[in-house]
Amino acid sequence: MRNIHVFATAALFAAAACSSASAIAGCTGNVTFGEGPTMIDTGVRDRVVDLQPQSRQAQLIPRPKGGSPGIAAGTCMNALIVDTLAEGSQWGDHGEFVAEVARLTQEWLKGGSITRAERSRLLAAAAQSNVGNTIDVRVIGFNDFHGNIDGANLTFRSDPDGIYDVNASGARVAVPAGGVDYMAGLVRMLKARARYSVVVSAGDLIGASPLNSALFHDEPTIETMNRLGLEFNAVGNHEFDEGRTELLRMQNGGCHPTDPNSCQGAKVGTPVPFEGADFDFLAANVIDVASGQTLLPPVGIKEFAGVKMAFIGMTLKGTPNIVTPAGVAGLKFADEADTVNALVPVLRRQGIETIVVLVHEGGFVSGGINGCAGVSGPIADIVQRLDDAVDLVVSGHTHQAYNCMLPNAAGREIPVTSAGAFSRLMTRIDVRLDRDSKDVIAIRPENVLVDRRPAAAIAPVPEITQIIAGYNQLVAPIANRVIGFITADLTRATNAAGESSLGDVIADAQLHATKPADKGGAVVAFMNPGGIRADLTYLTSTAGEGNGAVTYGEAFTVQPFGNTLVVKTMTGQQLYQLLEQQWVGQPSGPRILQVSNGFTYKYTTNIASNGGKYVCPGSIALNGQAIDPAASYRVTMNSFLASGGDNFTMFNNGTNQLGGDVDLDALETYLKSVSPAAVAPGAQNRIVKVDACA
Repeated sequence: MRNIHVFATAALFAAAACSSASAIAGCTGNVTFGEGPTMIDTGVRDRVVDLQPQSRQAQLIPRPKGGSPGIAAGTCMNALIVDTLAEGSQWGDHGEFVAEVARLTQEWLKGGSITRAERSRLLAAAAQSNVGNTIDVRVIGFNDFHGNIDGANLTFRSDPDGIYDVNASGARVAVPAGGVDYMAGLVRMLKARARYSVVVSAGDLIGASPLNSALFHDEPTIETMNRLGLEFNAVGNHEFDEGRTELLRMQNGGCHPTDPNSCQGAKVGTPVPFEGADFDFLAANVIDVASGQTLLPPVGIKEFAGVKMAFIGMTLKGTPNIVTPAGVAGLKFADEADTVNALVPVLRRQGIETIVVLVHEGGFVSGGINGCAGVSGPIADIVQRLDDAVDLVVSGHTHQAYNCMLPNAAGREIPVTSAGAFSRLMTRIDVRLDRDSKDVIAIRPENVLVDRRPAAAIAPVPEITQIIAGYNQLVAPIANRVIGFITADLTRATNAAGESSLGDVIADAQLHATKPADKGGAVVAFMNPGGIRADLTYLTSTAGEGNGAVTYGEAFTVQPFGNTLVVKTMTGQQLYQLLEQQWVGQPSGPRILQVSNGFTYKYTTNIASNGGKYVCPGSIALNGQAIDPAASYRVTMNSFLASGGDNFTMFNNGTNQLGGDVDLDALETYLKSVSPAAVAPGAQNRIVKVDACA
């Protein structure tokens, strides 16, 4: 079993706190070398000493106020033999550290600060220590960026972490956070404090993006991430939204073959044609069926002072169930844990002992951004099956923020992190490596806020800010066009039955677009909840602030996929079977379809009382009339659902298919249909959850 120690947040490399400032308050305890399980107590009491100007460490320790030039007067011994992150990367090797201790202690002996016996103990402890045999690497991670290049309207709140502001009324409100230019600023800050570093992402870097990235096929995301310094990105399910060919273009560059919005670099200050990613997309479990090879490299390797660190990147095996089938045609998605375990011996034969998994799959927790209370979800099962060689897992997909210790196949707990979504958090992971064994000694992860408030002192990177401004200018005429009005917030928040006010409105819009006979003659519309990506907020409209105006850009953020509407004929019995699929065959829990006005039904989760079924018999009604299982009905869905997306395979059984408008166009038409009035939130009374069917 590998002996890896994960330090508590406040305790990691604790001697870093022993600076000249702490020396002024007095020296306590004994002099120690190293940290954690490898720390050695010298048995020599810490004390104040003077440091001669020729000492190497004199350049590392700040001078106390009033200290004489060139001398660190009144400084603790522990502060001079500084056991911080810098120590592991400061010393060239163990011998260099021992030589420095010998020189320092000789000075202290001459100055009368220590005895000969104490010097002997210090030298013996230095020789026995692991200092100089270690390397410290800072892994900077994030996930689920989704093209959120501009953080101007992004906010974040976490009451358990004290992340909130207080408005004039005394209420707690979210703080401004996120945006790739501020992410890049934070990356620079974190790198400045670490000699060795690497920046990684756990997928969904692109796809389901705001208009200022999506309109340009997420080229702005790739360009800004190049300048942020991203090095490895595991593919997520959204990397396949536009299919494998487009994903490979994201990696390799070049203009989109048909869209004139591609390759706008001349207008924003980036190369033309589109430069492609300077970082590597990783896809260890995505296999091209025809060739039997991975679509993209399975592993990224980076070397730090002779020690190699491997990053295995992959997406969830269920990607085909949540992506349009055309996007993953000809590809096989293998099991996550099996894929990693098969790569471990390959990496070890290359002399690699430090292994990090970047996986676009995650879990659910409660608590603060570094909490792990009640962890559940697929990530726990994946980690429980991982080979003991894996040291760290950076995860994503669920848009949760957590910092967990989860058991692997050997029962040993390893760090598992996720940094929420949309650029608002990043994970700083400090990893200590042993130069001899090439393995991990200690890991400390911590999620940190990408704080846009001036007091946070994160300086956005000007080059990236300029690129964002350029794309915003290009997209502004489209994004700021008002397409309608709402009377109050339309949100994705669901009631106890799983119905949302925004889901009601979108389903109504799709029925409105397909109800005419020449558009399909639909009588009911279904909307998948995962396709609703944001809320429509009354008070934060870009145009007409505070008057409920909805802009095209805001609506696009809600429905960014460009799905078209499809009408098919389905029987009443097929509708019963369709609704059962909201629970049956859903690996991540129930997916409650949003339904249009006039369509109602009841369900229970007490299936034992209902013959093993969820939907109550006879409860499905259309305009108050019970549907006939043998009758036929014209049904609207988007093109993603029409091909069986989200495991709703019953849609594949529909007949007499007719294509229709783009879903976003349907929403715009619906909003305009009530002009000059405004659209109210859906009543959320179409789906009813009961304890037991009558």
